[in-house]
Amino acid sequence: MKKKVTAIFDIGRTNKKFFLFDEDYQEVYREYTRFEEISDEDGYPTENLAALENWLKEVFDRMMDVSDYEIKAVNFSSYGATVVHIDEHGKVITPLYNYMKPLDESISKSFYDKYGPEAELSRITGSQKLGMLNTGMQLYWLKQARPEVFKKIKYTLHLPQYLSYLFTGIPVSEYTSIGCHTLLWDYEKKDYHAWVYREGIDKILPPLTTADTCLHVDYKGHKLNVGVGIHDSSSALLPYVRSTESPFVLVSTGTWSISINPFAKEMLTDTDIANDGLFNMRIDGSPVKVSRLFLGNEYKFQVKQLSAHFNLPEDYHKLVKFDQEILFEVTKDFTPMFKWTSISAKDVPEETKISYDRFEHAYHQLMLELVLLQVESIKAAVGDTPVEHLFVDGGFSDNDVYIKLVSHYLGHMGLQTTDSSLGSALGAAIVISKAKLDTTFLKNNYALKTHAPFILK
Repeated sequence: MKKKVTAIFDIGRTNKKFFLFDEDYQEVYREYTRFEEISDEDGYPTENLAALENWLKEVFDRMMDVSDYEIKAVNFSSYGATVVHIDEHGKVITPLYNYMKPLDESISKSFYDKYGPEAELSRITGSQKLGMLNTGMQLYWLKQARPEVFKKIKYTLHLPQYLSYLFTGIPVSEYTSIGCHTLLWDYEKKDYHAWVYREGIDKILPPLTTADTCLHVDYKGHKLNVGVGIHDSSSALLPYVRSTESPFVLVSTGTWSISINPFAKEMLTDTDIANDGLFNMRIDGSPVKVSRLFLGNEYKFQVKQLSAHFNLPEDYHKLVKFDQEILFEVTKDFTPMFKWTSISAKDVPEETKISYDRFEHAYHQLMLELVLLQVESIKAAVGDTPVEHLFVDGGFSDNDVYIKLVSHYLGHMGLQTTDSSLGSALGAAIVISKAKLDTTFLKNNYALKTHAPFILK
């Protein structure tokens, strides 16, 4: 008898992934691929959209014919800040512009001159000034710089919704893509911002729907439920929201450390904006307060410098475990020691001067300084929310010194680490199932570990 499964395409900037999940959300099949980037008309690197489309159809059609599985539904998770423009015939009319593509400053200036001031616009839309990382700015740029192309647009779809469109032919917009640092959404009005209407952008954005919407289609003779797609960050958050009863903050660590609060009720403040705060969006359109810290990037640079200073292998830091006696020595006459290269902070020395003769001591000082910044970032995301739990996933979740220090400084929160390579893919499967997850889900599926603050000696 065939196993009933949900198919998920999880599209990252680098890796393109395909999963099959059974009815208990267990992975039963996976497939990865990568594509070489191509160039847009300006010579800037970008996604090979045609190759991605061909791969989606080839993989899905092949797996539909596998005798072991019966695919009942398919959904799509992908990176954000990326849109596809189609004409009245459904034909793609521009390259898939890379959100890292530099934006002509004159375009940005004209936008903020017309619709600013910048800080107020950022506060209301939950969007920092991020150039092409704001998809609203991409649309404004296209209208100003290439009006002849803009006039041909029938619909603009965010990438997850375009992937769904390939299977349904039905264009939709979806909250998590529209609301994640796009400049498009007014969180006070709970509607598109006034500038979107003044520029006529609303006319090319298809009707809005929620990420748990399924479209019922006949796909080559098979009845199939097709999800409308979901922004990967919102998708990765969903299993935590569905399986945890009390308010929490999720700290997703890597190159960026992103502190995510899906229970915030208040609007962003000017201080939040100044501290690199922004909004993502839950599947129902409610705000998700986010605070960012360039933690992993700074850590990588500083550890490399420390390794060179002590003439040790660059991966030696992975062997260092938390030592309370070393921490005591570091904190008894504590002054900041490290000059950051990619983080703005107070009381930073003009240059880094290592005052220790052992790597372990210097490393504990580095982690202490970074964690103090991390704690402030987490508190910024918490705001006025009565948060009881803190989840940490990603690269720092198995860093013993980081976890011990965070647990110590935020001891009033229960700290737990999780490990899931499935991340946004699993969320994309859960969202279209409308399943209610119990409190054991994270333990069973995410290698949940609880950490208690260390006891002061």
